[in-house]
Amino acid sequence: IVKLFQKKTISLQKQVSKDSEDLTVNLSNTFSGLEILKLNNIEDKFTTKSFSKIKKLEQSKFKFNVFSESQRNITNTLGFLIFILILIYLIGGPVIDYAKMMLLVQFSMTIVFALPDIFPRYNVVKSSAEIYEKITKPDYPVLVNGKPHNFSFKEKLEVKNLNFSYDNKQIFDDASFTIQKGKKYLIKGPSGIGKSTLIKLLSQTYENYEGEILIDGVDLKTIKNKSISENIAFVYQDVFLFKDTIKNNITLYRDLSDDKVRKAIELSGLSEFMKNKTLDDLIEENGKNLSGGERQRISIARAIAKNAEILFIDEGTSALNPELGSEIEEKIVDLNTTVIAISHRYYPGVSEKYDYVLEISDGKVTTYESKDYFQAEAKYV
Repeated sequence: IVKLFQKKTISLQKQVSKDSEDLTVNLSNTFSGLEILKLNNIEDKFTTKSFSKIKKLEQSKFKFNVFSESQRNITNTLGFLIFILILIYLIGGPVIDYAKMMLLVQFSMTIVFALPDIFPRYNVVKSSAEIYEKITKPDYPVLVNGKPHNFSFKEKLEVKNLNFSYDNKQIFDDASFTIQKGKKYLIKGPSGIGKSTLIKLLSQTYENYEGEILIDGVDLKTIKNKSISENIAFVYQDVFLFKDTIKNNITLYRDLSDDKVRKAIELSGLSEFMKNKTLDDLIEENGKNLSGGERQRISIARAIAKNAEILFIDEGTSALNPELGSEIEEKIVDLNTTVIAISHRYYPGVSEKYDYVLEISDGKVTTYESKDYFQAEAKYV
C-alpha cells in the first residue's frame, strides 16, 4: 500500500526542498546586497519576490503535509478493512453469531474513528497557512517622504563649511569645495582620512552633518531620497551580484530595453564576455562563475544602464591587476557623466584623465587640477 504513494511523496518532498533552496538563495541575495538594493531604491521588488518565494514554499509544504496525512489515514483504513476481511474469512461461513458480530463492530468502530482524524489534521495545516498569511501580510503604514524637492543636477554640487564627526573623531572640519557637472574627480588621501565617508555624505547615505551640501542651490537634505537614488550609481571594490540573469544583474530589475542593456555592455567593455552568451544566461550566486574584471564591468554596466547623473566609485579597481585596473579605470573616465572616484592607485596616462583631484587632509578638502597634482607627486617619487 505504501508503495502506491511513494512516487508522489518523493515528488512533493523534492519540491519542498527546491522551494526551500530558492527561498534561501533569495534571502541571501537580499541581505547580502541590501546596500545595493537601498541605494538603487529596489527594496520593494525584492520584498515582493521574497514574499512570493515564501508563499510558494508554504504551499509546497502544505501539499506535502496534506498528502502525507491523507496517505497515513488511507493506509490505516485500508489496513483495517483488509484485516477484517481476512478475519471474516478465517471465522468462515456467511452466518456470524452475536459474539462474532460484536467483534466486527468493535473493529468497525476503530475504522470509523480513524477516518475523522483526517479532518482535524487538515484544519491544523489550514490554520497554519492562515497564520502564515497573517504574519506575511504587511500591516505597517507606508512611510511618505516629506522632502519637497526632486533631484536636478544641471550645473554644480557645492559643499560649504562641512563638519562631520564619526565615533568621536572629527572627519571634516569646515570643509568647502565644488563639483562641476560632467567633470571627473579623484579623491585622494591616506587610509582612514575620510574618503569613503565623503562619498557617503555626498550621496546622502549620511545625513547627520553640519554645513551645507547644495545641488544647483538646493539643499541635499531637502531632496527626496528616492529621487536621489534614481539619479546616482555606485561602483565598489567588492561587487555584489545576484543569482539571476545577466540582464537582471545589469538592470537591477528595472524595465529597460535589450538595446539599452546591450549599449551598456558595449560601453563597459563586456562585449567579449558576451560573445557566446545571451542576456538570459544565469550568473551564479554572487558571481562565482565570473572573473574579477567581468564583475567590475557588470558594475560599470549597471551605472551606464541606469543613466545616472553622478557615478560614485569606491576603490573600484583596487582588487584587479594593474593592467586590467588601468583598462577599467579608462572606461570610467570616458563615461559621459559626473564621476567622483576613490582610488589609491596611479595609472600612468589614465589617472591624469580625471579633471580634478580632491585631496583630504586635516579635515579639509583641497581641489587640484589632476595634471598639476600628479606632476607634483612625481617629484617626490
